[in-house]
Amino acid sequence: MDRLSDAAVAEFTAIRRDIHRHPELAFNERRTAALVAAQLGAWGYEVSMGLGGTGVVGQLRRGTSSRSIGLRADMDALPIAEGTGAAWASCTQGVMHACGHDGHTAMLLAAAHHLAQHGRFDGTLNLIFQPAEEGGGGALKMMEDGLFQRFPCDAIFAMHNMPGTPQGHLVFRSGPTMASSDYATVTLQGVGGHGAMPHKATDPLVAAASIVMALQTIVSRNVDPLQPAVVTVGALQAGEANNVIPDSARLEISLRALDPQVRRDMERRIKDLIQLQAQSYGVHADIQWRPGYAVLVNDEQQTARALAVAQKHFSAEQVNPQGPMLTGSEDFAFMLERVPGCYLFIGNGVDGEPGACMVHNPAYDFNDLNIAPGAAYWVALVQDLLSPTP
Repeated sequence: MDRLSDAAVAEFTAIRRDIHRHPELAFNERRTAALVAAQLGAWGYEVSMGLGGTGVVGQLRRGTSSRSIGLRADMDALPIAEGTGAAWASCTQGVMHACGHDGHTAMLLAAAHHLAQHGRFDGTLNLIFQPAEEGGGGALKMMEDGLFQRFPCDAIFAMHNMPGTPQGHLVFRSGPTMASSDYATVTLQGVGGHGAMPHKATDPLVAAASIVMALQTIVSRNVDPLQPAVVTVGALQAGEANNVIPDSARLEISLRALDPQVRRDMERRIKDLIQLQAQSYGVHADIQWRPGYAVLVNDEQQTARALAVAQKHFSAEQVNPQGPMLTGSEDFAFMLERVPGCYLFIGNGVDGEPGACMVHNPAYDFNDLNIAPGAAYWVALVQDLLSPTP
């Protein structure tokens, strides 16, 4: 397996830390996109900018084969105030790379550099640097701008770091891998009044409390026990005084599922339950439903190919062929609906190791030790899947 030199590891660690110092939120990744484009262009890639707003694609052709693959990395940061205390901590107040997208970008850049200089493959390599994974649906935006029409891919792959897994270990899963995500804002309209005379009011807060409890039965009583699903009420806002019955209440709800049919059934059941509960308390319910990301389903054949590359080039103990399903969401799911492929994980560290802190936490940081194995895996995947014909 091709490995990065110590000098290359140091170079791309510095790039990762530079990106970390200058985090950018969804669809504002202008500095990061410019950095990526400049590097790819200097290495001989055909560079296209502006897909999905701030997305970048670098294309490299070798040989005469019509085969093609895509590798995707995300670039956006999160609206979180950094608490790492690292020398390369964010310079932007209230924004940080708390999910490791700086590391994903650096790993793919490191692989891009090596493949441009030493790559042995026959076909077309499309490197996709995506904006706005964190809730912005940047994958959809890039596809709406013609991503796969302009850069056709026979298969597509992406990699995400995973705290809680030993550093550098690769985790695969065939089939449903990450959950869908949907959201609802529920406004309950009642009639306000004096807390001492509740019979002269119609209390939306009591209805809201009942709805919160009733929602807990959906997973336990309406979903197959063998199908993972989550319903969470993250906010209930109503009233300001202890002796005033408010006239309205608001709930914020999120749900996750790992099966498209379960996802549809949960939406129907949640809407019915909320309306019927509201009616039983004499209040009106307005439901604003916001579809989020699809279920991420790894293609069986492409996952088997990606796994075979890992098993060939990494030790057996470094490769998990069928990891657990996760209830987090990822908009790479939309790309996988269009092109068969695989989304895999690279361990960021376990307790006692750097990188063990969970993502979306102010203390999180990408483990720079992953730049070398992550890039090496990408190089091996490209060279094995696009190996020159004898």
